[in-house]
Amino acid sequence: MNENLFRPRFNALKLSDKFWLMQTLGARYGLAFKELYAFSRWGQSCTTGVFEKGGREFVFVPGDTVTLGWESFAQGMDKANQEELADFFAEIEYEGTAEEFLRQDMAPVRRVTIGPMFVGRKPEEIGWESVPMNDPRITAHPDWLDALRKWAGRDGRSFEIHETVRFERHGDSWRAWLCHPMTYPEFQRSLLWELAASLPTPDEWAYLCGGGCRTLFPWGDGLDCSLHLHHYEGEKEQGKPYDMEQPNFFGLSIAYDPYKRELVDGKTLTTCGGDGGCNICGGMGPLLGYLPCSPHRKPEVREDNEIHNDYDVFRPVIRVQTSGWRMVSPGDER
Repeated sequence: MNENLFRPRFNALKLSDKFWLMQTLGARYGLAFKELYAFSRWGQSCTTGVFEKGGREFVFVPGDTVTLGWESFAQGMDKANQEELADFFAEIEYEGTAEEFLRQDMAPVRRVTIGPMFVGRKPEEIGWESVPMNDPRITAHPDWLDALRKWAGRDGRSFEIHETVRFERHGDSWRAWLCHPMTYPEFQRSLLWELAASLPTPDEWAYLCGGGCRTLFPWGDGLDCSLHLHHYEGEKEQGKPYDMEQPNFFGLSIAYDPYKRELVDGKTLTTCGGDGGCNICGGMGPLLGYLPCSPHRKPEVREDNEIHNDYDVFRPVIRVQTSGWRMVSPGDER
């Protein structure tokens, strides 16, 4: 096994050796190596390779043996989080402890080894095809365009017909997307066929999100009230991402919107990182609203395999073989 592909050795490599390792890996897996970049957040850091393939950005995430899951606070919640939970417990007449309540939704604690992989930096929509406004499949439906004109007159910015078509305003023009519903097995096959990629497992997703953190969230045991959050802080400033949307210690934008559920590998449709906004819509407050974004929350296993195009997203991963080859740096060449 090539230990250089795992965090302890990978992080200790000289930049020159890391550069050559990234070039070697990129060439082996058909990704264009762009640069080494130092990512640092929430007490964890990783200087790693940024790659491009098919218009997508990937980062190399080294493997590691880590503890995943949650059963108790490592630091404890601050006063604001305690008061928020206390108010909610009083409303539902719950008499247990906060740890007992939260533990119901958490995956069990376990020790796992995660292999190295290339990981898509951002979650992507599923089943939406960008098309020009004069696409025949658009112009063949004057009722869609009539509805759009009425909506545009109300100064609307986005108009969607469920699982059919979506229009979004960009300046003085509109862009269109056609919806192509897919089942979970169909999507997994297309991902393998078109990208030679797959979905992360639930354990891999938890590692990518939390990096093995022992706190409830990657930054601590509660929700930081200073964070600029989706759905709680109003519209974000133009061009500025929400705090949790910014790259984490691996360079990934992950688990920043409870409405978005990331597909992970499973026997039936399985998701992590969001609940479709159920807790938020249920009026549970910011802490419980964002609890589905915890790296330790149990994956949601759905009874059907129908992908919801508005809430379900995906992140491609390309797993890296850890044996059968070695890195050859310029100093080793003969």
